[in-house]
Amino acid sequence: MNRVIKVLKPVGSGRKGIDRGRALVAGGAGFLGSHLCERLLADGYEVIALDNFHTGKRYNLAGIARDAAFTCVKHDVVDTLPMDLAVDEIYNLACPASPPHYQADPIHTFKTSVLGSINLLELARRHNAKIFQASTSEVYGDPLVHPQPEGYFGNVNTHGPRACYDEGKRSAETLFFDYSRTYGIDVRVARIFNTYGPRMQPDDGRVVSNFIVQALRGDDITVYGSGTQTRSFCYVDDLIEGFVRLMQAPAAPNHPVNLGNPGEFTIMELAELVLDYTNSRSRIVHRPLPVDDPRQRKPDISFARHHLGWEPRIALSEGLAHTTAYFEALLGGRQPIAPRSGRQAVRAAVMS
Repeated sequence: MNRVIKVLKPVGSGRKGIDRGRALVAGGAGFLGSHLCERLLADGYEVIALDNFHTGKRYNLAGIARDAAFTCVKHDVVDTLPMDLAVDEIYNLACPASPPHYQADPIHTFKTSVLGSINLLELARRHNAKIFQASTSEVYGDPLVHPQPEGYFGNVNTHGPRACYDEGKRSAETLFFDYSRTYGIDVRVARIFNTYGPRMQPDDGRVVSNFIVQALRGDDITVYGSGTQTRSFCYVDDLIEGFVRLMQAPAAPNHPVNLGNPGEFTIMELAELVLDYTNSRSRIVHRPLPVDDPRQRKPDISFARHHLGWEPRIALSEGLAHTTAYFEALLGGRQPIAPRSGRQAVRAAVMS
């Protein structure tokens, strides 16, 4: 049964200054979704966050929970959407994004990508709403082309333990562009590369949060494989700016768009940086590489640079400092502050 945290309001009934319409953020209580909700509110939207709270956290929304223009609805996008939803723009961020979370219930993960996308696309169709899909660089699998351009079809294991996420997102991309061709819906699809920042969960299993939490606790820092595999790390504020620019572009690209930081680091380089920023005495230990773990990952963002005027601005050193401060507060039981390099600073109070 749906639990409405704040009753849905007619369009335009929120705070003064609303002039951009109403935006729905599926997965709005998550790491990326909560930052996006804040940005959209700051830009003059009424915002509805839709979340089942399997991986999203209510305290991520604490800074905006009392905003008259904000509504939060507990709901799983796999299920039929509430009939009283009326929106102008939709952002689909509803899916666990870290391997431990999406592998915990792989069938539901796949349903979220496919059935959730269909439900949201039908909502967009009913209201002639513009719709954004958060896809992933995981559609490239363990790439044989480097860096990865949008035209690369990928090297994905279709039946491995990561396939529920990789193939679910690839299927969602297919649905979005088929709905566009069939019904004329305005769709925007972003392929997100590794992103980090405040509001990541300590147990989400992604490499940046893993290393920082292990270092702050004095635990061994776990490097899988040799550590020579590479990743490109984009700070959350830069990514959200990319979302907004893609959504606001005058013409919808007829293909997915890479959004990520092309700065490339080995996992060992990241581990050493985290040790420096945390002043930790943790040891680096090596464990076997997980199945299908990509050896390299780096986005070609030529399209985003040329057509959206977007590229990341926040260096890994600055982003790690913000993220480390967040986890220090979170693990210490204090109120973490999510620093914003954008339009406003928003506090994310830790709620029981």
